[in-house]
Amino acid sequence: MNRKYDVIIFGGGAAGLMCAMEAGKRGRRVLVLERADRIGKKILISGGGRCNFTNLRTGPENFLSANRHFAKSALARYTPADFVRLVEKHRIPYHEKKLGQLFCDRAASDITAMLEQECRDAGVEIRCNTKVSEVLKNDQFTVQAEDASFGAPRLVVATGGLSIAKIGATSFGYDLARQFGLKIEPPRAALVPLIFSERERKRWCDLAGVSTDVVASTRGTKRNTKQAFREKMLFTHHGISGPAILQISSYWDGKEPIHLDLAPDRDLTADLRTRGHRDQSSWKLLLREVLPRRFADRWLETYPLAGNSDRAFADAEHQLHAWKVKPEGTEGYGKAEVTAGGVDTGELSAKTMEARKVRGLFFIGEVVDVTGQLGGFNFQWAWASGFCAGQAM
Repeated sequence: MNRKYDVIIFGGGAAGLMCAMEAGKRGRRVLVLERADRIGKKILISGGGRCNFTNLRTGPENFLSANRHFAKSALARYTPADFVRLVEKHRIPYHEKKLGQLFCDRAASDITAMLEQECRDAGVEIRCNTKVSEVLKNDQFTVQAEDASFGAPRLVVATGGLSIAKIGATSFGYDLARQFGLKIEPPRAALVPLIFSERERKRWCDLAGVSTDVVASTRGTKRNTKQAFREKMLFTHHGISGPAILQISSYWDGKEPIHLDLAPDRDLTADLRTRGHRDQSSWKLLLREVLPRRFADRWLETYPLAGNSDRAFADAEHQLHAWKVKPEGTEGYGKAEVTAGGVDTGELSAKTMEARKVRGLFFIGEVVDVTGQLGGFNFQWAWASGFCAGQAM
């Protein structure tokens, strides 16, 4: 069986389905090939099953890439407001949780059902449980699957990254890019919990489940400016997680320490002065106000106050505002929400996502070296890049 299409899309996730419905609306005969037994598996598990489908505050500064300007064009052409209009068209109830994050009121399946309906209305054909064994290009692309071959002049790769292998993540998209001579920014786990050394685990990890407000920051590198995120940090059995840690993990170079302010916006020395007395006991009581009690007590065991002098209190406060944490590593792709790195943006058109070297070959979504921060930004990149490729069909 050899079937001809105008567009073949690898991957039935957020980016692939958006591209498919847009290309279908333009009258193209579209085929989506999905390895898994159903579409949108990553959508379904996102946001605790509620799908944080976009962020109203989306801007280029919310994305990490070797080329920080690459995402601007796509994000401007398809905005959060555009996706919200689609959600409202399908009468899906949603709410803003915080910081511009939009979630479904009911379930993430509302989003997959919406995308599936849009694809159906646009005449898109979707085949699940389809593994591709070979891709060739002559005058068109020929795709060989287990039970059939398919041909099309345009091929879109929307296969995602390496994160969450249990729902089908593979290196297929990167392998295909290399096959056609495209460069790859080295992939790495992002938005991922961090792990401590064995020594640090013994010191802190019996606090697993304890959460506190922090500002997590990095000093910055040649590639990235200094980053800082004020969110919750959570102790785990292996290290630390929580929104602040997931955010900063995307910018951690694996070498330098991460800096944690455990008392954001607090002047503890001034607090002690207003209380009229300053000693070991009052410092302990104050720490128990700032930090969860178990963490405060462990902190004092680890970093005891060195006397009652002005210098001792100043040093103790500085330590609290500038805790240097040197993780041993991350929990890897199994726990990472996304994969940073991917197809080098220098290989692609920022307007259409088409490979400059290979006419008719497109890369969209997570497989590209554009990684969003936590909070719906990665979905917005999927919608925007998928839309731009679909419009170019």
